This record gives sequence, structure tokens and C-alpha cells, in this order.
Amino acid sequence: MHPVLFEVGNWPVYSYGVLLALAYLAGLQLAVIRARHRGIDAGRIMDLGIYLIIAALVGAKLMLVAVDFNYFKAQPRELLSLVRAGGVFYGGLLAALGVVLVLVRRYKLPLWSTTDLFAPGIALGHIIGRLGCLLAGCCFGKPTSVPWGITFSDPAASLNVGTPLGVPLHPTQLYDAGAELIILIVLLVTERRGRGFPGRTFWLYMLLYAISRYIVEIYRGDDRGIIFGVSTSQFVSLLVAPIAIFMLLRLRRREVPVAA
Repeated sequence: MHPVLFEVGNWPVYSYGVLLALAYLAGLQLAVIRARHRGIDAGRIMDLGIYLIIAALVGAKLMLVAVDFNYFKAQPRELLSLVRAGGVFYGGLLAALGVVLVLVRRYKLPLWSTTDLFAPGIALGHIIGRLGCLLAGCCFGKPTSVPWGITFSDPAASLNVGTPLGVPLHPTQLYDAGAELIILIVLLVTERRGRGFPGRTFWLYMLLYAISRYIVEIYRGDDRGIIFGVSTSQFVSLLVAPIAIFMLLRLRRREVPVAA
């Protein structure tokens, strides 16, 4: 793939960083558009979104440190590598959710309707971000003999994130991006059907993502930390899925049905 898109003088411009920035901008823009269509102050959604992006970046990197704590403890200088590392998606997602819970009152926004606005944007951003992972070679899969396996050859990918070179790997980046695309379509289609209620789109996203992430993790080959015999993200997925089901049932019973 292409970990480095181009160079400006002696400074490399990494493909992952460019795609990550595009992912955040696209996700935020979709949330703003959805806010306008629903009569919610788009300016406040934009302001809130900026804080969410900052929280997501910080949360993703903090969770990466937690997952690889022993590595960073043994080699503290490697903390500087966090500047170019993307981090763990779940860390960013949970940190952003925490910021939403704190700031919606300040911005006088309805909590669950606001999270519904952002949910499809999260999925869209994740699709773009995973394409950045593919270009960078990170979040790579296990060795495989399937016809659609991907073989990386750029030494920069191996140097930056330890991607195995010359070995066919499961394209887990595409698995994740494909799953997010399906989730995005499901969210946009279902929110206009059936019994709608604030929070349904967001918690449906959390449920579907937890399921898809658990499955994709089976094929991942990079070091992601192990908790009780499963990867960190699988462990978080096992916690998130039942919480999402509980919230969907609770909000469905509590809220008066509203038009999507």
C-alpha cells in the first residue's frame, strides 16, 4: 500500500493522517446536515463536534497506551510515537460519549436526539478511517490463503506499525470498513421506519458495531492486548452489546414515539 502519500521537502505526509482528518471532517459534516434537516441548531452541533473530535483523538491514544502499557513502560520514548499513531477506536468512541453527556446540557441540546445525529457520521468516518489503515498497513489481519488476501511490501509499513511484508493477510481493514458501510445503510434506512424514539439510532449503532467488531477481531493479526482470553476490543464489545440492548429497550418503553 502507500503509508506515505507524498513528501514536502524532507517531511513525509502520511496517508493515514490525511484519511483520518478527512474521516473526522466528513463525519462532522454529516451530523451538521442532519441537524439542519431536523431543526436542531447546526452551529451548536458543529461546536460540540469539535470537542468530540478532540476527545476521540485523546481517548483513542489513551486506550492504546492502556492496551500496550507494558510496552510503553519498558520503552517510554515510544510515547512520542503516539503523535502519528491513530489509537484504539473504542477509546475514542467512549471518550466522545463521555464528552457528549457532559456538554449537551451546556449547549441545551436533547441528549439522545443529539447522539442520533452523530451516529451515522461515526460510521461514515470509520469507513474512511479504515481505508487510511489499509494504506498505512496498520490493523492488519492474520496470515491467510484466501484469494482476497492482501500482501504488503512497503518497508515503511513494517517500520511504523510492524506490518508483516510479503505474506498474504486477511484484509481486516476492509472487513471493518465493509461492516461499517452496512451499519451506515441500516441506520439511515431504519430510522425512518417503525417506532422511532430518541436514542434508537445511536444505540443501534453501538449494538451493531459491537457485534461486527467482535467478529472482525477474530481475523486481526496485530498485537491488541488480551483480557480474559479475548482481545481488548472484543472484551469491550462484550460489555457494550448488552448495554446497547438494555438502552434500546429502556428508551423504547420510556419515550413517546416520535417521527423520524
